[in-house]
Amino acid sequence: MYTKNSLSHRTKEPESGVLYIVGTPIGNLNDLSPRAKNILENVSLIVCEDTRQTKKIMNKFCMSNNLISFNKYNSTNKIPKIIIELKGGKSVALVSDAGMPIICDPGLELVKETRVNEIDIICIPGPCAATTALVTSGMPSCRFVFEGFLPKKQAEREKILLEISRNEKTTILFESPHRINKLLNELKEYCGGEREIQVSRELTKKFEENIVSNIDKVIHLFKNRDIKGEFTIVIKGVINSGETEFDSSYIKKELQELINAGLSVSAAAKYLAKKKKIPKNIIYNLYL
Repeated sequence: MYTKNSLSHRTKEPESGVLYIVGTPIGNLNDLSPRAKNILENVSLIVCEDTRQTKKIMNKFCMSNNLISFNKYNSTNKIPKIIIELKGGKSVALVSDAGMPIICDPGLELVKETRVNEIDIICIPGPCAATTALVTSGMPSCRFVFEGFLPKKQAEREKILLEISRNEKTTILFESPHRINKLLNELKEYCGGEREIQVSRELTKKFEENIVSNIDKVIHLFKNRDIKGEFTIVIKGVINSGETEFDSSYIKKELQELINAGLSVSAAAKYLAKKKKIPKNIIYNLYL
């Protein structure tokens, strides 16, 4: 495995031939660190998920530089060109629309290719929505699971929701405003309405909102509400998941009858969960 020498000798940044992964604000532009500002102002090139977003930061601090777009639609074509620039001695900064690059964005493939080409990579740490929401939630943070945005395909989505419902660790999700109500109802279906969650909106911005309650109450709060802003959801891990009082043999029999009648396992479990007011994952587990 390729390993560079210790970086402790570095005294002046940015250096030639180095890829800098730069964390940028997740809302409040004043959260840009002095070190990040220096890198963005002085590198040869800034690789941006969206140049329009990066220009807001550059304009805020009266900076100018060469910006190129880098997203899931053009990354395959752009990576070889960026590698050539780095090998030619250029210093390059990689930024996302907000927060730390690589987390739920296309920068990962660039980092992989940079490693393959034995080019130095240095991270300039910055804000992260996942950990920002986690530390204000009051939920266990020594061990947690980050799932980002759930898959759109139903089978993949249900698999992760089932894992969340069983997990004893705190789970963190991202969601967009037009899908937040759907996600909350899915969490209720799989985890039960009493599971504690925090829903964070507009983190670090003027109208930041952190709601800590159970799933049922959060669903009620967002009902018929004009929802704006990106969401970070923190879900408390399950406690004593095996201690649920109900006649498992009777429910298992009902479940099998529904399946024999032509329902899928998922549909049968969903029906019984609603009927018995038991989290879907508990009923689903009876079939496994």
